[in-house]
Amino acid sequence: TTQYQTAILRPPHLVTIVPAMASDDYHDGWTYEGGALDLSFAEDWPMSTLAASAVRGRYPDGAAIVAELNQAIKDEFTKWYRYLPLTDFPPLRPSDPRVAPYFFDWLKHPNDDSYWTRWSIRGHYGDVTVPALEFDGWYDIFINGALNNFMGMRSEGGSGVARAGTQLVVGPWVHIPWSQTVGQINFGAQAANPIDQLQLNWFDYWLKGIHNGTNKQPRVRIFLMGADRWLAANTWPLPRTRYVKYYLHSGGGANSVRGNGLLSVIKSAGAATDHYTYNPRHPVPSIGGRFQSSVPGGPYDQRPVLGRRDVLVFTTAPQRHSLAVIGPITVTLYASSSAKDTDWTAKLDDVYPDGTSMLIEYGIQRARYRNSETHPTLIQPRRVYKYTIHVWPTANLFKVGHRIRLEVSSSNFPMYDRNPNTGDPFAQDAKLEIAKQTIYHDRAHPSEMTLPIAPQ
Repeated sequence: TTQYQTAILRPPHLVTIVPAMASDDYHDGWTYEGGALDLSFAEDWPMSTLAASAVRGRYPDGAAIVAELNQAIKDEFTKWYRYLPLTDFPPLRPSDPRVAPYFFDWLKHPNDDSYWTRWSIRGHYGDVTVPALEFDGWYDIFINGALNNFMGMRSEGGSGVARAGTQLVVGPWVHIPWSQTVGQINFGAQAANPIDQLQLNWFDYWLKGIHNGTNKQPRVRIFLMGADRWLAANTWPLPRTRYVKYYLHSGGGANSVRGNGLLSVIKSAGAATDHYTYNPRHPVPSIGGRFQSSVPGGPYDQRPVLGRRDVLVFTTAPQRHSLAVIGPITVTLYASSSAKDTDWTAKLDDVYPDGTSMLIEYGIQRARYRNSETHPTLIQPRRVYKYTIHVWPTANLFKVGHRIRLEVSSSNFPMYDRNPNTGDPFAQDAKLEIAKQTIYHDRAHPSEMTLPIAPQ
């Protein structure tokens, strides 16, 4: 991201940039997502890296502060992730501006206001006149921003060479390392780290003028998980992508993997609703996913959480033909809550014939930010609202015999902070309230997941 910020200033000797896993915005997709705080990232990054480097060797008590931070990291799951209120978070010393004052600034600005927009890359691609080699991983916390950067450069770059020359490479990786084994899956030798050689080739071409074919490479190279091979194209999303709606169905009992939730391309004609209780004292634990520092990232089997009554599970029949899901995903929920504010979460899983429910991607939407991340409004308890959850882009082949699964709940912790359901100002609550949640999927409320289906 800092490379883009430099390029926006147009230094005269800058020829090219290689933004590695770079977001397009510090608020949306970095510190917050769908209005929820990226809790594990926001707390762990300062504790493990930023705060320690700020005090180590600079102050007489610097070593003691670093020791405290190291101990706090060890105690994250048993103690600190659950600490409330966030504004008093002890490991980062709210009264000591030497340690991590920015963390508490983040909490003061949950809205996407001028605090964040002054650093955003969005809207500034026209100021970037050099080409970029953008690379990232499907399980990286910045993947959505990286894809936005590529699209922005290709359509709005400030010169012909910036627009035509920018390239994108996305592997199956987490933030780091870029290896063939990610989470619980070995993607094979094809997924081994190619980035060092790609960068060398890129710099040889742009800086040394060596004609090595870099400029003739496809503008988009992405790894298709499930098929474990690379795909090439010149646009993102891929050309000829179809967006197919998968509707939620149930007999009113989609709770847990043992329930009767179904996913189908046929619209629901029934009037059943699904209900669950969201208790922020007992949130759904994060298992794998985008890099979260302290939580192992990548694809992980979700069966440990699928027995919970506060997780609604909707699953298709086994695939009769393989299906390549490549691109951005949205989940539309018609829902009501007993609370004045709450969260809605969605996960996309690939269900193997043996029952493994492998996490592919996920997203969240905080109710007060359902219409705007700049002007939040609370909800009326028990009123039905339409919510759109942006499940981040992916590239996964659902093989013959596999099933597509959607998990719906109200927490994914500690990936995101717990919504206390009170409707009070953000980060100031020490109290937690229980919310009664209802998901509607009848003819008037067609809750669904829209998948991008690419040609094979």
